[in-house]
Amino acid sequence: MRSCKLPSGAAIPVLGLGTWRMGESPRRRAEELDSLKYGLDLGYPLIDTAEMYGDGSAEEIVGEAIAGRSGRPFIVSKVYPHNASRAGTIAACERSLKRMRIERIDLYLLHWRGGARIEETFDAFLRLREAGKIGDFGVSNFDLSDMEDACRLDKGFNASNQVLYCLSRRGPEFDLLPWMRKRSIPLMAYSPLDQGALLRKAALKSLAQGIGCTPAQLALAWLLAQPGVVTIPKSASRERVKENLGALELSLSPQILAELDRAFPPPKGKQPLEML
Repeated sequence: MRSCKLPSGAAIPVLGLGTWRMGESPRRRAEELDSLKYGLDLGYPLIDTAEMYGDGSAEEIVGEAIAGRSGRPFIVSKVYPHNASRAGTIAACERSLKRMRIERIDLYLLHWRGGARIEETFDAFLRLREAGKIGDFGVSNFDLSDMEDACRLDKGFNASNQVLYCLSRRGPEFDLLPWMRKRSIPLMAYSPLDQGALLRKAALKSLAQGIGCTPAQLALAWLLAQPGVVTIPKSASRERVKENLGALELSLSPQILAELDRAFPPPKGKQPLEML
């Protein structure tokens, strides 16, 4: 599995398993757990989750999926903004660790900017890192102005920003992604298939058929071809989990990349950061 470097020097895999919407339905729990275990068996080296997902249930599923394995995947989790005070962040992290039955979260993110002052959240992140409870820390759903605020704090911000980014939502390319690349801060792209809507686009289907892959594999391969980008597709289906992994085997020609640009044009100006 390829990886890219965080500013701290730590490596983060470029493709992982997402867990958004997992843990919301007891009827789907067994299927969701099976998909994570299967993904780990196939070699996925990263799982992304959050205390928000299923109100903690997704983290519990992650804990079950990784239990008893000789090698633990890279774990990303996130703290709710309303828990992101100095004391609240530390308490939230402890709960997440307990739910996943691990001693350390590799990358801990502020889920989005909320009521708590970033200074307090980052102070808590530093304390957690010093205590060995987290590795690196970062943010999610931060636009350029938010990132500039975060980096001005000089609090050891050294990780990543997880945002909505895919072929059909290319807004970050105008200013946010170039700014992050200059500072070697990886972008984590969530909902890389636009919650399935992207897979219904005729242009993507046609291009994928032409090079002998699925639309999902082409959409993911496009993201994986972007320098400094990590992506975390979520699926509760074994078939989809295996299909998504196949994106790593695709090498996109300049012609295909140009055709994707024609079908899904890059932004010509600043766009508000989208969120789901």
